[in-house]
Amino acid sequence: MAETKAKILLVEDDPTLTFVVKDALQKNGYEVIHSPDSETGLQQFMKNNFDMCLLDVVLPKKDGMYLANQIRSMNESIPILLLTSKSMDDDKIAGFKSGADDYITKPFNMQELLLRVGVFLKRTLKKEEGPVTFKIGNLDFDYKNLVLKDTKIEHQLTQREADLIKYLCLNNNRVLKRDEILMSVWGKDDYFLGRSMDVFITKVRKYLKDQPGVELQTIHGIGFKFAYNP
Repeated sequence: MAETKAKILLVEDDPTLTFVVKDALQKNGYEVIHSPDSETGLQQFMKNNFDMCLLDVVLPKKDGMYLANQIRSMNESIPILLLTSKSMDDDKIAGFKSGADDYITKPFNMQELLLRVGVFLKRTLKKEEGPVTFKIGNLDFDYKNLVLKDTKIEHQLTQREADLIKYLCLNNNRVLKRDEILMSVWGKDDYFLGRSMDVFITKVRKYLKDQPGVELQTIHGIGFKFAYNP
């Protein structure tokens, strides 16, 4: 059972899949609000305080990536998991760019979906566990509140960005293999998550580009090294 009764937005137009997913989530202690399309999904998101969103990519009217982009513009940190089809590899990459954190491919094993949801919610609902503040150059990184700031600028991070930065901070000055980062931060190692990681690495580099003594190095053929001394 889920330790906290988290509220999940499920946007899916297939009645059969909706019933199965909603039933499984509710049996595991989650509160689920369902919408059959992106427009009503956006309305539900604006009326409720959700802890996570599960969005089908192919929806009537406007697709799930449009909805992910709208949700991300209003909430920088909420986890967004896309439900995709095997034939839509390009959509997976576009989905990450729209603001989604992860995807699961249809047809999926319900246990895998529950595990993915559990991993995200454990991170978002229990962000106070372990070190939560770090000094990176002149920046203060507050993992619990998803903030990276100095006296002049403040970045409101997504949960995935914060997870990645925290992992780099805890492993600074180490050469980190790509699969090691993927398994530790994304919970899975595959090609499309690797592409997603590259997108997030680029974002983190932009946040840190002007910090003295801080460098996120690419180790070609291996992975990355977060070189800095706290």
